[in-house]
Amino acid sequence: MAVTANTNETYDVSTIREDLADAMASISPTETIFMSTIGTRNVDNTYFEWSEVDLAAAATNTQIEGDAGLSNNAPTNAVRKGNYTAISAKVVEVSDTNQNVNGVANAQTVAKQVAYKLSELKRDMEKMALDNVSAGAGASGTARTTAGLPAFLTTNVERGTGGANGTTSGSGSAGYPNAAATDGTQRAITETLLKSVIASCWDEGADPSVVLCGSSQKQTISSFTGNATKYQEVDGKRLTAAVDIYVSDFGTLQIVPARHIRARDVFVLDPSYAKIAYLQTARQKPLARTGLSERRLISAEWGLEVTSEKAHGVIADCS
Repeated sequence: MAVTANTNETYDVSTIREDLADAMASISPTETIFMSTIGTRNVDNTYFEWSEVDLAAAATNTQIEGDAGLSNNAPTNAVRKGNYTAISAKVVEVSDTNQNVNGVANAQTVAKQVAYKLSELKRDMEKMALDNVSAGAGASGTARTTAGLPAFLTTNVERGTGGANGTTSGSGSAGYPNAAATDGTQRAITETLLKSVIASCWDEGADPSVVLCGSSQKQTISSFTGNATKYQEVDGKRLTAAVDIYVSDFGTLQIVPARHIRARDVFVLDPSYAKIAYLQTARQKPLARTGLSERRLISAEWGLEVTSEKAHGVIADCS
């Protein structure tokens, strides 16, 4: 009888050794910075919506005393925005033998494999939420897709030559992102670009507090000089060469490196205006046994909600 592909057997587990320490340290990064920074909510359909309201621009407002002929102001209506949920899943299959042998840290057991796959699932979701992809309704035999953050951002943007905003399915900015942003020619990020996007977010009414970037862009940002002396020797042994806090003209922002972000994107975020929307929160379910093996499904159905795209910004196409 054949063994199902990718079944975890004792032959695949190098940690089943009597002479090894009973501990295992995983070096795989499981941080989900973006998901941990923003909020969550529950939804009740595969296509979920929210409203986005823009107030009229501030203007001089003086009226004649006792005026009986005041005219109506243009109504302030909400724009219906939306996204689709996506299903993310991992399947674990462990042989009965592996479940019962005495392994180092018991990493080969169902419980440990479920824990590892849950961490992998969270990393997958983080990557998807930060990917430049459009939303899709899916079809029979085709998976639904949830739009990532770059596809939403159209206002506070700095793009390379040839770069362009994504589009939405409805009139104006209404609907869901039906086309991702177009990548442009890459160029180095500069402090001028970062300051421009921060100022643009503030002008739109946001209070950005996080700059999210990959490792290369984090190192480049750490070379910004601003108005301060950045490098400081302490005790003759330690050299500070990083910028983790950026004090801008419009507030203080944390510079946070993210492992699962596109290297070409740097985001300026107001975390209160984004959420992970769950149709089904992460869960595990037993699957039908296949002979002498036990199977588990770890899954979540979720989508990204950007409550107000004007609260966030992007310096795109960074080299």
